[in-house]
Amino acid sequence: MPELTEFLAAAEAWLEAGYSRLATEERGRFRWGEGSDEVRVFQEPDPVEEADALPRIRAWRAALWDAGYAWISGPKEYGGAGLPKSYEAAFNRLTRKFEVPGDAALTVSLGMIAPTILRHADEGQKRRYLPALYRGDLIACQLFSEPGAGSDLASIESKATPDGDDWLITGQKVWTSGAHLADIGEIICQTSPGPRHHNLTAFLVDMHAPGVMVRPLRQMTGGAAFNEVFLDGARVPGDARLDAVGEGWRVALTTLSHERSAMGHSSFGGAGILSTERLMELVRHAGNAHDPVVRRNFGELITQLRVARYAQEVMAERARAGQPPGPEIALNKLALSANMAALAGFVAGVLGPKLIADTGEWGTYAWTSVVLGAPGYRLGGGSDEVLKNMIAERVLGLPRPS
Repeated sequence: MPELTEFLAAAEAWLEAGYSRLATEERGRFRWGEGSDEVRVFQEPDPVEEADALPRIRAWRAALWDAGYAWISGPKEYGGAGLPKSYEAAFNRLTRKFEVPGDAALTVSLGMIAPTILRHADEGQKRRYLPALYRGDLIACQLFSEPGAGSDLASIESKATPDGDDWLITGQKVWTSGAHLADIGEIICQTSPGPRHHNLTAFLVDMHAPGVMVRPLRQMTGGAAFNEVFLDGARVPGDARLDAVGEGWRVALTTLSHERSAMGHSSFGGAGILSTERLMELVRHAGNAHDPVVRRNFGELITQLRVARYAQEVMAERARAGQPPGPEIALNKLALSANMAALAGFVAGVLGPKLIADTGEWGTYAWTSVVLGAPGYRLGGGSDEVLKNMIAERVLGLPRPS
């Protein structure tokens, strides 16, 4: 195994040969009034720009794969480099110095579905899907929530019925991120009448197959970051089943743990919306820098963001040590929803009417999308109430109410 410094030197040389290095000032401190003032809690790309960017993202992943940097911590038998997660984290930090397409559109694909396949798929499925996902040849989405089954995932009604060696899936899924880009989807369906949690099975469904229809969901922010998916007798081959029949709940828990980890990580990152510098400049611009109430609220918000950062770092250390996400990962998700709500309240208090009237003033009305979008984090990845119950029962060991 190469030393980390040797590994990074080779990686930097490879990046230098193929991509432009960002100017220091582009990676420097936030400056009020410079560049785009867009701030969002959900990715809501323009459909045309998103379609134009996808080939560049796939090409980026293919180049990473060919150079051995696409799955640095992955097992060698499935195309990974077999190096420690610390090497992967160091490489990701290095890429921020270069103008690369990045993997934001692949968060679900690489951060949730691929780890689930690694844990629950058979050997054939791992060799088929994992290289394709990490190389960008396939993009995956998560088909869990339904109109009548959000936080109570065990009550889903989509059904998979056997048809020879295949399965036919009928039902509706909702709030699916990236379904319009995806080639495959991890879906949880009923495969028997009951009992709950033991009547579910996981499959990988072809999103381009007959009987699969994807429609965008328009949000009150104006964007369409999510989709609803209709399945009408969509055929899934038997070798696309994940784990055993009736083990869908166990598969779902693996995916959800990685989803909460990914969402929790954004509780102190993501497009600079929680940047201390941005928030300080916002207060100065609004003329509230000496208001004692604003200063107190600012201090409380920053404190909570720092606590979330430290908690995430502890869990990241566990991940680098090879420990899978546990139920305590719910703390990250709860921190995210609480921080987003606090952020929205703080910004609304600072900006006042400027938040709801678009005068064209830089850095003011743009925050509307955060205020409108922040409540969604109390629901996505498991509602706050469900996660608090999980912590109480599975972390603290408290009894269930009788």
